[in-house]
Amino acid sequence: MVPGMSLGFTEVSTSDLKRAYGLLHRGDFDVPVTPWGLARVGLQHCQNALLTHLRGLDAAGVRAVLTCVLAERIGQTTGEGIGQD
Repeated sequence: MVPGMSLGFTEVSTSDLKRAYGLLHRGDFDVPVTPWGLARVGLQHCQNALLTHLRGLDAAGVRAVLTCVLAERIGQTTGEGIGQD
């Protein structure tokens, strides 16, 4: 990998993204996202990727990003991508 280049959310498992989404929905995911907040909910192992893309976003922004990433992954798994009939 090129230094300073991001791999997006490829380093974060789908189960961890679902967990973050569920925690956010229940109000148990600290926003704005911080290293301490991620450690508090057991997501410290994927904090680099999460912080890179979610830091500074409000709850609506975090929800939107997680929703998009999860929708893309689920679409790839089921073969039901956006715009496919």
